[in-house]
Amino acid sequence: MKVHNVRQDHHMDWYEEQLLPWGHYMLSLCTYGNCVYWVNGQKYIMEKGELLLVPPQCSYYGKSVPTRVHTKQTVDFAQDEALNNSEAETKTPDADSLMTLSLLRCKQPIHMKPGCYERIHDMLKQLAVQWEERPAYYELMAQSLLVQLLVELNREYDRGIISDDRHRLVEQMKRHIQQNYSSRIGKEQLAEVIQRTPNYAATLFKTITGQTISEYTHHERMKRAVYMLTESHLTVAEIAEFLGYQEVSYFYRIFKKTMGVPPTGLMQDRPPLL
Repeated sequence: MKVHNVRQDHHMDWYEEQLLPWGHYMLSLCTYGNCVYWVNGQKYIMEKGELLLVPPQCSYYGKSVPTRVHTKQTVDFAQDEALNNSEAETKTPDADSLMTLSLLRCKQPIHMKPGCYERIHDMLKQLAVQWEERPAYYELMAQSLLVQLLVELNREYDRGIISDDRHRLVEQMKRHIQQNYSSRIGKEQLAEVIQRTPNYAATLFKTITGQTISEYTHHERMKRAVYMLTESHLTVAEIAEFLGYQEVSYFYRIFKKTMGVPPTGLMQDRPPLL
């Protein structure tokens, strides 16, 4: 697989039209508002949290909903460009390991609301950073992120459509974590939120999001930590305590494991004291 383009759109008057050639895909994730796509004449309304994967040799066009702002992340990618059409016709799915993914073998557009939305969103944001800043080996890093994203999506796609009721219960648990991330949160607390048993809450959360309750809670805390480390003048110890970590060393380990750099590595970007 090769990444061809990565876009982060924020529009009120967006319009796009394209015919995808052989081997080319378009993946779009709506992150705010809504927009509309027509693929081979079929209409797809994209709401926040929904994803659309358009397969090769499909014609599509998309447009903004009148007077409505929407935000989305889009990546265009393709199979090995060295293949010409005659070679492609004789190519077996096993020739390219990624083509074992049922998601990529589907001939029809895939419109879904992934339970692992936050993880997909984060990977697309990382991919966009690589594409925009173009550090050394950015193409290889972009390809790695794309493969990880496609595997994550395919796991969920293979499990089948998630019911609205299960989505609703998981969204309730996510909101509780987002609003109470500095407190102790476990399956017992979330079971009370959705009025189910603790084991049901933990299993449902892991099944839909691909993360444990603890992993998701740490992830939410790390997002706040990044903001506080770059935008405030609090010490690492003060930030750790605010986020609910009793030991600074534990916060330090979690942050480095999640973000790839120590907390102090972000403090150099802080605004100067007036």
